Amino acid sequence: MKPDSSSYFLIIDLEATCSDDNSIPRHQMEIIEIGAVMLNKATLQIDSEFKEFIQPVRNPQLTAFCTELTSISQKDVELAPKFIEAMSSLQKWLELFPNYVFCSWGEYDKKQFIQDCKYHNIPYPFGSEHINIKKEFSEYIGVSKGFGMAQALQKLGLELKGTHHRGIDDARNIAAIYRHMKTIKLN
Repeated sequence: MKPDSSSYFLIIDLEATCSDDNSIPRHQMEIIEIGAVMLNKATLQIDSEFKEFIQPVRNPQLTAFCTELTSISQKDVELAPKFIEAMSSLQKWLELFPNYVFCSWGEYDKKQFIQDCKYHNIPYPFGSEHINIKKEFSEYIGVSKGFGMAQALQKLGLELKGTHHRGIDDARNIAAIYRHMKTIKLN
């Protein structure tokens, strides 16, 4: 069943290949997990979720640092689809939700999507509109300092649920922050 035509906040959190010794430069990082939730603008409830591991091709072997940070195992990515196939699955899921706006904690996720789409020679799947929830959060609490997602949860008195630096768990936690911000604004 297709959802109604109400609008959504598409909240995405990505995990990517990484290193702590500069062996993987920023411009060669690749998405290894897409975690996404559709937060209904009217109800502020999550109507649907999308989670996909992705097999990296530039640096197929995850670093020990990456595995420790994300808890994503080598087996998780070896059994996963490659980027183009994962993006096809994401697109099919997105088609179920009309009129959404892409949101993330900071600009990183948008830039990483652009980078990976360019590398794989496929179109960027989102419109030009992007909500930087990290920036909105700073404005919401009246500071210029940027907060990490975990610190933002703590500042609001919300519990970090799931595993930090796992795409789907972080997407859910970002949705909880955004729901809190939108609920308090409405009251």
